Amino acid sequence: MPKLDVREIPPVNRHDKIHEEFDGMDPGETLTIVNDHEPKPLYYEMAAEVPAFDEEAYEVRQNAPDEFVAEFSKSEV
Repeated sequence: MPKLDVREIPPVNRHDKIHEEFDGMDPGETLTIVNDHEPKPLYYEMAAEVPAFDEEAYEVRQNAPDEFVAEFSKSEV
């Protein structure tokens, strides 16, 4: 399962890197993203622009004040 810690990536570059990683995944895989805030804007962006994003499987948990772990799954369609 691919994992990407974006906390060290400049915010302006984060979404491009995440999209690049997601696009390279196989259907059925899940990308785990570690971020310093809840990635709701990314969720809405993926839901609107990426047909392969499985919105139903999206999960996020907060492990620390500056650590959010989100699961972005790629549908098998």
